Amino acid sequence: MVGLVTGCRACGGRLAVTMADLGLQPASNAFIASLDAAHNEKRYPLRAKVCEACKLVQVDYDVAPQELFGNYVYFSSYSDDWLAHAKKYCEMARRRFGLGPDSLVVELASNDGYLLKNFIDMGVPVLGIDPSDTVAAAAEKIGVPTLLEFFGEGVAKNLAADGRQADLIIGNNVLAHVPLLNDFVAGIALLLKANGSVTIEFPHLLELIEHVEFDTIYHEHYSYISLYAIEQVFSRHGLRLYDVEQLSTHGGSLRIFAAHANRSDLEDSALLRQLRAQESAAGLADLPTYLRFAERVERCRRSLLEFLAAAKRDGQTVAAYGAAAKGNTLLNFCAVTPADISLVADRNPHKQSKFLPGTHIPVVSPRALLRARPDYVLILPWNLQEEIRHQLREIKEWGGRFVTPIPEVRIYP
Repeated sequence: MVGLVTGCRACGGRLAVTMADLGLQPASNAFIASLDAAHNEKRYPLRAKVCEACKLVQVDYDVAPQELFGNYVYFSSYSDDWLAHAKKYCEMARRRFGLGPDSLVVELASNDGYLLKNFIDMGVPVLGIDPSDTVAAAAEKIGVPTLLEFFGEGVAKNLAADGRQADLIIGNNVLAHVPLLNDFVAGIALLLKANGSVTIEFPHLLELIEHVEFDTIYHEHYSYISLYAIEQVFSRHGLRLYDVEQLSTHGGSLRIFAAHANRSDLEDSALLRQLRAQESAAGLADLPTYLRFAERVERCRRSLLEFLAAAKRDGQTVAAYGAAAKGNTLLNFCAVTPADISLVADRNPHKQSKFLPGTHIPVVSPRALLRARPDYVLILPWNLQEEIRHQLREIKEWGGRFVTPIPEVRIYP
């Protein structure tokens, strides 16, 4: 579906409560090739709403998936921390699930093959599934077999019919990107072997609320997921959660472990029971919890605008680092312009020499940022701030300082 969504994408319930209204925004990864092309830029409503029934938080305006993911410019391999995270996961998974040369690991939204290549090095057969031709081509180039498809029930049926069911299905930061959530989870159930396991990582809604991470709301993220909501979706398709891990990635994430519901050999872990109780205590099953979020978002917006106004008043220059989707949400919501932030640097060459969607701030290389010698560097992917501050440590040579914007502006000495 494209356009206004009136019912919950998980249970069909009413989307009654607005958690955050971030105005009209372009697709967060729709980078502009030239300022002439900016005249044709499209903007769409960006609102996060809450289902009255199952409490799944979701955007209520869908943009066509091909527009969001067709020429995708996010490549996972440009974050050293994320590569280390993936390698550590693969080592754990091989041990925990007893994976070997007779196993099959399938990753949904496998991007440029950054994770699956670890299993290949271990001698474990893999298959990546991703809808973007740009990242799929990069994966194939390093020897990761990749199916160019939007995953769902139809794709899973075809693979199962070919005898290609999975011992382990991985989905890292993909669940939020799925417009047809039930079709996606039904596909997982079909693709998974009887004794197989699924691990899914996603930013935890509880962390988003507690730390005002509204910049993680953008059109590519159709849903914002709690344990409470996702257990209902999985149960609907004959799957159940049996374990969970808390991760520091993306401002606070969960890694859930799931299997077919008829598995009698698996018991709920202590941490799973604990997190259910934690979400309940935080009010994630109660609509008033979501209503209070909008006030905190507005305070964050004012904090950034006051910082930029003060810098301009004092004759100081501000550049940004990380042409990330979350940064585009933040900058567009705050109506930032190139007069406020002169440039944004990014390691990804696919983004360089382009302009940010909406704000039209030019994207340059990290080396170009260092040549510009700004007084402040605003770190847009604040979840990677330690890695970025290390990469750009040269700015201290001229007294430059780092800034993070969420949950409010923080200036580092």
